Amino acid sequence: MSLPKTLAEDVARNLVMVARLIDEDPEQAYAYSRIALRLASRVAAVREAAGFAAYATQKYSEALAEFRAAKRMTGSVELWPVMADCERGLGRPERAMAMAGEPEVQKLDKAGQVEMRLVAAGARRDMGQIDAAIVTLQSSELASSAVHPWTPRLRYAYADALLAAGREDEAREWFAKALEADKDGATDASDRLAELDGVEFVDVLGEGDDEPVEAEADVDDADEGGATKA
Repeated sequence: MSLPKTLAEDVARNLVMVARLIDEDPEQAYAYSRIALRLASRVAAVREAAGFAAYATQKYSEALAEFRAAKRMTGSVELWPVMADCERGLGRPERAMAMAGEPEVQKLDKAGQVEMRLVAAGARRDMGQIDAAIVTLQSSELASSAVHPWTPRLRYAYADALLAAGREDEAREWFAKALEADKDGATDASDRLAELDGVEFVDVLGEGDDEPVEAEADVDDADEGGATKA
């Protein structure tokens, strides 16, 4: 639907603030989303933005309601994976699993299908089904050497599931693969690798000094830069 020019500008300003703040200050982003929602609740983009702002602040019931409203308005299935993840947030992993088997999943693009696979694997883990989560993540997308925006997260989730299953060597291999693909630092794969390697990073400030001082190693084979191997 179209809005009067002045109203449309007010709504747009609030949506811009939601997008700008949602990662660094989700509560403030949520506040802006509520203003936009009061101004234009019949606009699908507003309902979607309000859903993501609620999702970012773990208000999963509210987020799910907004995503459902946006889906009704647009007829798009794009939000299906995040809707399923809201079900997980509400403690209903079985519902998320049911959504993973619905026809809507086949209408998603590749990125959406990978996202749905990640949500389904998370739901399996919520239910204590670690081995099933590992199988869920095994796919042609995981096996591919091509790197896409979703590749680091998919590899990371697989590594994390392997580690939960006690398969540490394989987990290390996949954390390394996640790190290799993660040019933007979307995951903490480097930290997880360090933990598996027994590396501890120490950042110590000398008393009254402005500059960091080198920490004494707890063991003889201290790495340069303050890293020590346990």
